[in-house]
Amino acid sequence: MSRWIRVSGSYLLDTNIVIALFNEDPAVRTQLEDNPEIYLPSVVLGELRFGAGQSARPDANEARIDSFSAACTIVVVDAETAKQYGRIKGALREKGRPIPDNDIWIGAIALQHGLVVASRDRHFEEIENLRVAAW
Repeated sequence: MSRWIRVSGSYLLDTNIVIALFNEDPAVRTQLEDNPEIYLPSVVLGELRFGAGQSARPDANEARIDSFSAACTIVVVDAETAKQYGRIKGALREKGRPIPDNDIWIGAIALQHGLVVASRDRHFEEIENLRVAAW
């Protein structure tokens, strides 16, 4: 059974979903309108800040991130997240199926708080018991 289905619940946004929103993707806009409980991992905020600094319009992109993040609940990494991260990374190594470290942190936050990851990255499927929604 695929976890890439429409799931009701609170959503933790991956970077690619935020970028799609910034690009006015109608599918993402609809999902956000229908789901008022939206959370942004601090890891994603860092990725967005990095991207803004590398862009042709860093000031405009930083302002957009400031505005968006002010309207979100930011979820930070803590000691419990680190436990989840260690468990996930170990399991992925055992399976021989590594994924990017930042995505492991995002998955760890989601599992810790019982959130659904909204992402277009299929490698989140590798994390056991993680609920994922593709928008």
